[in-house]
Amino acid sequence: MNTTTDKKSTPKGRFTAILLSFALLGSIAAFSGPVQTKVYADDEGIQTEIQDPAEIGNDDPDIEAGEALTPADNDVSSYEFAAAEDHDSKFSPATLQFLKANTSLDGEQWDNIMKLVNKPEQDNLNWTEFYGYCERLPDKRGFTIGIFGATTGGPNDEGPDGPDLFKEYDRAKGASNPSVEGALKRLGINGKMQNGILIISDSDSKFIKKINGLQNDSAWREAMWRTFYNVYIQYSVEQARKRGFNSALTIGSFVDTALNQGATGDSNTLEGLLSRSGSSKDEKTFMTKFYAERTKVVDTHDYNTPPNGKNRVKQWSTLMSMGITDLKNADAAIKKVTNWEMK
Repeated sequence: MNTTTDKKSTPKGRFTAILLSFALLGSIAAFSGPVQTKVYADDEGIQTEIQDPAEIGNDDPDIEAGEALTPADNDVSSYEFAAAEDHDSKFSPATLQFLKANTSLDGEQWDNIMKLVNKPEQDNLNWTEFYGYCERLPDKRGFTIGIFGATTGGPNDEGPDGPDLFKEYDRAKGASNPSVEGALKRLGINGKMQNGILIISDSDSKFIKKINGLQNDSAWREAMWRTFYNVYIQYSVEQARKRGFNSALTIGSFVDTALNQGATGDSNTLEGLLSRSGSSKDEKTFMTKFYAERTKVVDTHDYNTPPNGKNRVKQWSTLMSMGITDLKNADAAIKKVTNWEMK
């Protein structure tokens, strides 16, 4: 915080005061010199209030109009810039080529999408640290694994994506007939498929340790992205393109919704929200309604702990208000919109 203290002085003659003023200004200029700025890796910086998507100005009569972000809110110049980040280095060449071919988005755009996804998932922008992430969920959905939270399944998750991940890993390791069981055998994990759910027989600590050990396994990383694409990304890209939308921000918004609330199914999934977002061909108008609809449900049904879900949506809607829809040259903006406190 910048503070200013006003001091009053007793005048001792107009000319003397003027001379002293010029002397003081000259000494300050000579002493200070040019200021070098620097960005640190942590999230220190200005606390930023992100606008509620329901309050973004729009032309859709179905949405309550409100004040849009002011130019000052949109200004990222107050964020100090770091050296250009090597976004492509966070992907293997094979994964990078696969993503470009199937989504038309490059490494910088996918890196920024993953930062926005990982903030509400792990409260961390360093998403590449979570390939080997694993923990048991408390809500009867089994274990959650990796960069997009694949689950092994349970009473509250009868169609888990974790089995697909293990099968894809077996494929990446060269299996001619890939299977979940084949992957488990490769990894020395005791478990079996039962009614679409992966039942792990090992202790929680042993299974978690096995998954942790895959953090730097190139086949595991490749399998992670292939599964992520098959289950969530492909559908999200298709839904964006069928509406004539191709921006990285819209595709990323759909992917984040799909992995958080499901791609297809009930009214709160990506499919359900899209059906309630109108039919505007104008991308901003459509997405404003989409963000408003998602905000209504994102903190319900164990999707997120309130108000994390609302802030999760605000990340995307604020970037749209800032006009950063291609997610290029957006390092400072990404830092700004993710600068909120997880509850």
